[in-house]
Amino acid sequence: MPPTNVSRMSRTLVLLVVILAAAYLSLCAALYVFQRSLIYYPQPRAAGSADTLLTLPIDDAQVLVSVRSHDGPKALIYFGGNAEDVSLSLPGFAEAFPDHALYFMHYRGYGGSSGSPSEEAIARDAMTLFDKVYADHPHIIVVGRSLGSGVAVRLASSRPATRLLLVTPYNSLEELAARQFRWFPVRWLLQDKFESWRYASHIAVPTRLIAAEHDEVIPNSSTQRLYSHFAKGVASMQIIKGAGHNSISDSPEYFKALGNGL
Repeated sequence: MPPTNVSRMSRTLVLLVVILAAAYLSLCAALYVFQRSLIYYPQPRAAGSADTLLTLPIDDAQVLVSVRSHDGPKALIYFGGNAEDVSLSLPGFAEAFPDHALYFMHYRGYGGSSGSPSEEAIARDAMTLFDKVYADHPHIIVVGRSLGSGVAVRLASSRPATRLLLVTPYNSLEELAARQFRWFPVRWLLQDKFESWRYASHIAVPTRLIAAEHDEVIPNSSTQRLYSHFAKGVASMQIIKGAGHNSISDSPEYFKALGNGL
């Protein structure tokens, strides 16, 4: 008995569903495999020399830190954005924090550091750096910008920082990824979630969140949600008017906001 039009349409529909499902699963697999290339954009180091570099004592990688040495108890550790050469940010901080030794970490794969970046590897490297700096400088300000804000808040939740400064911070990277990839199960695919909100409630030192008024990357609502997770009285928030995500450091209010209250 020849197939009817209805049965042919049914088979076509099933085949179409199978093809679409296979394509969707392939996209999910690609997103899972290549996700870190969508998060991290390693940059070469443009400034500095061997005299201004510190190599961390780590077994599985050579992690470099751009340094401005200074005697005394005060130091500042800086963690940059996902596409930032932190060596370029050091001169501005050197002028704004003249009485602090400065340590700007180049994530694995960035600025001459070996290895590949991941949330857990960066977190371990950050703790190693803090412990090394703390041996000579007991008063440490921890600063994190954009991606680095997640590194900084996690570090400050487990190490005795004196102060925490978060520039264009987010509630979690998972939240941002889910916003960008709405049709994918980001919760199950994402390996590096940078859940800053999990660590915020453990912070007891004075903290300032510095947001850009026109941040086109991290919504103000994400920063506000992170702010709500800090204990009452611990954190304050400042919005720099007219600034965007990448231009915030160009504002004359930027270093004023970072140094306010020191």
